[in-house]
Amino acid sequence: MILVNRFLLRKKFIGITLWPFIIVRHRSLCEDKTFLNHERIHLRQQAEMLVLFFYIWYGLEFLYRCFQYGNRYLGYRNISFEREAYQSEKDLNYLGKRPFFGFLKYL
Repeated sequence: MILVNRFLLRKKFIGITLWPFIIVRHRSLCEDKTFLNHERIHLRQQAEMLVLFFYIWYGLEFLYRCFQYGNRYLGYRNISFEREAYQSEKDLNYLGKRPFFGFLKYL
């Protein structure tokens, strides 16, 4: 389910996936197939990790990557979940062929 609400997001965020919702800042993002595919990849990741474990892993890996790269943005971009989603977002058929725990390939 997609929710449009600019007040739920920090300034620099245009969207976020919080199971089972995709929250976007602007209605126009509801038409952006690449963006939505990226967020749907996160929904699949969250589902296969039973949601709670996804957020724990995501947070711990974010801290590790921030330390590793010395930069919050580079830390975020190098989280395995994000690397999978960014690399596969343009392949609109990716979720149909994605292996279970596909993000592990990006560790």
